[in-house]
Amino acid sequence: MTLTSAAVLLFLVMDPLGNIPFFLSALRRVPPRRQLRVVLRELFIALVALLLFLFLGQYAMRVLGLSEPALGVAGGVVLLLIALRMIFPSRDNPLEEEVHGEPFIVPLAIPYVAGPSSLATVLLLMSREPGRWAEWLLALLAAWTACSAIILAGSLLRRWLGERGLIAVERLMGLVLVTVAVEMLMTGIAHFLALQG
Repeated sequence: MTLTSAAVLLFLVMDPLGNIPFFLSALRRVPPRRQLRVVLRELFIALVALLLFLFLGQYAMRVLGLSEPALGVAGGVVLLLIALRMIFPSRDNPLEEEVHGEPFIVPLAIPYVAGPSSLATVLLLMSREPGRWAEWLLALLAAWTACSAIILAGSLLRRWLGERGLIAVERLMGLVLVTVAVEMLMTGIAHFLALQG
């Protein structure tokens, strides 16, 4: 995987366009003068979580005795479930979490930006080719920067695209993420079979 493809993959998994409605909804009870500060704080917390998984995740995998194929399959399954819920939303089981007061860490930083799939993706990148850690770091920073810019412009994009436009974008991102999830599953299974052979 190249630096560019890793950055694009991480950007897709973070799904900033799909997260705009969730961010705006979670910030409804936050005073307007504090909203920018809260969003920036949550984005930086998400970045710290992603960096921790990038550099320390592989050691945690060893301690827990987890294999790379298992992580790939697990990440693919979680991402597939999220993507399917984006395409076929359910009123009984919505992706949006109820927020009381000012959000802190949950749900904006984790799981909206640094969700299970994005954490698993950075972990997989590093565990497969740890010698390319500088490239993975650049890819993560590029994806996070693009994601942050879109989320910070959330109100403007909502006015520009409208409610239906955001829903259409979320469905489209869901379709793309289904493909990414299937690829993660297939790669994890292929690595498992290669280890068995």
